[in-house]
Amino acid sequence: MIKAFIFDLDGTLIDTEKIYRQIWPKAIADLGHVFTDEMFLSLRSLGRPFAPLRFKEWFGDSFDYDEARRIRKGYFDAYIEKNGIELKSGTRELLDYLHKKGIITAIATATDIERATEYLKLVGLEGEFDRVVSATMVDEGKPSPKVYEYACSELGLTPAECVAVEDAPNGVRSAAGAGLSVIMVPDLTQPDEELLGLITCKADCLTDIIGFIENGIIKTEE
Repeated sequence: MIKAFIFDLDGTLIDTEKIYRQIWPKAIADLGHVFTDEMFLSLRSLGRPFAPLRFKEWFGDSFDYDEARRIRKGYFDAYIEKNGIELKSGTRELLDYLHKKGIITAIATATDIERATEYLKLVGLEGEFDRVVSATMVDEGKPSPKVYEYACSELGLTPAECVAVEDAPNGVRSAAGAGLSVIMVPDLTQPDEELLGLITCKADCLTDIIGFIENGIIKTEE
């Protein structure tokens, strides 16, 4: 039986991937390189040490990944100061439903804990989760399974007792590798054949997950 839902943050609960899609190319252009949309899509949820290595593959060993992130964060902060952050459709409805059923909720995000906490405050979700876990708390981020393994241990649960909710390939690979059931709610791309083999089910929006529980596709304790 499932006792906990562990959510990715960016692109799953908050609508930030569309922002990153705009600003990553600007940040990389400031460093004199061209950043394609294909590059961006492969980057979603990719954590350390994998992301810095990927950038070096693209732009050479001298590429300064930390400087690129610093520039990108500047663009991101300017965007949200002007426009704010939107919740993904169905976020509040699903969380309210899970809370009423007494199901544990947590976050396992590639974003560092300080910024994740800031984003949750901005969208009014502070205090909604039993645990907020960042990939910076383990030595390998997504697609390594370590962040989900750590999240399960923090909740005192086995992976078999948890469901991950993810929007992007690297997150799906991370959760599935840790042994969790995975619900994919695609954000910018649909699952390919590989991902379809890793997920338990695909939802068009977060509220579809309520139906998965009600219809017994995801079995939770009553």
